[in-house]
Amino acid sequence: MQHKRLSVDEFVALLTGLVPHVQPQMFDEVMQEFFPNGGDFPALGGVKGTNYRGFLPTGDTVHFLLGGSTDMDRRLEVQRIFGSGHAFAKERILYLEEVKPGEPIASGRLILDPEYAELFTFGYVTSPRLSSSFPEQRLQTELEWDDLVLNEQTSKQLREVETWIEHNDTLLYDWEMHRKLKPGFRALFYGPPGTGKTMAATLLGKFTGHDVYRIDLSSLVSKYIGETEKNLSTLFERAENKKWILFFDEADALFGKRTNVKDAHDRFANQEVSYLLQRVEEFSGLSILCSNFKSNMDDAFTRRFQTMVYFPMPKPEERLMLWQKTFPPAVKLDPAIDLKQVAAKYELTGSNIVNIVHFCCLQALAAHTNVISAENLFGGINREFVKENKVI
Repeated sequence: MQHKRLSVDEFVALLTGLVPHVQPQMFDEVMQEFFPNGGDFPALGGVKGTNYRGFLPTGDTVHFLLGGSTDMDRRLEVQRIFGSGHAFAKERILYLEEVKPGEPIASGRLILDPEYAELFTFGYVTSPRLSSSFPEQRLQTELEWDDLVLNEQTSKQLREVETWIEHNDTLLYDWEMHRKLKPGFRALFYGPPGTGKTMAATLLGKFTGHDVYRIDLSSLVSKYIGETEKNLSTLFERAENKKWILFFDEADALFGKRTNVKDAHDRFANQEVSYLLQRVEEFSGLSILCSNFKSNMDDAFTRRFQTMVYFPMPKPEERLMLWQKTFPPAVKLDPAIDLKQVAAKYELTGSNIVNIVHFCCLQALAAHTNVISAENLFGGINREFVKENKVI
């Protein structure tokens, strides 16, 4: 909001929405002063909350404060603040709660976005926590780009995504391409598990100053008709204009191919996929969909990706770098271990190698030594192959 000059009407509306968060009893005290024996003043509007039983302002409250109850022209002027074209509504800063059909729109409860309430109250916004109403988890890392070992083609495509994050606003608004380009950027990260897809998304956020949230699709999908779409709508509304990166892990669970309609279940499942396609296209931020196989994704999605980044199994030279970067400086390797030979012989992902090094370090600590033995190294490798039902 720092870049917007508010009118007096907008400022009053914003303050009215902030009142319940900083001095919730204020309106009740004013009412008590004028109605000491109890009573109601419908022109002032207001509703009772679920947990808070006092007065909560509505659109009518703002109308009364700015224009009284009889000046119709003034009321219509104030109502524009709550119109869908106003910045308050577009950026989900301040809006009116939806009312039942037939009831006046202005009777809806005045809602100030919780993050803006926190910003105006404390001067900062904390990251949202994972909950049933917010099925997302913030991804963070202490690693650097150099810690992520990728082939040149994959690295080049990631730099293209980074370029979009850094220059999108200039392209859209300074160069006026917003009339020709759809908002947002959609990327598909695909490849075998453990090849760095999640870490790449996390690092993109870290080095561009954007929060990255992994979406828990299992919490969004509901067996009840219409609930999945409602959950998705809530998610995208909350993420809009926040400059977040949304990372849909195992995206083919919901973004997968639509099926031929054989029954009502198929029809509603296809509706969910179609709705998701629509919301992803409308999202103005960066959406990253992650899948093990590109072929699992619906063709309607793949046509709309600006880029599709393949994360292949690392080659022997890349595996050698992963081994060298993963072992901590505090340990020494048994002279019998030839990492170059190990990297050439065993086809492992970066995730596999981290697990093996973790195992070896714990075994060394348990033996009160800092030397990684060949026995423990090959034992760790064997454990990873057994976990994935592979033969060495």
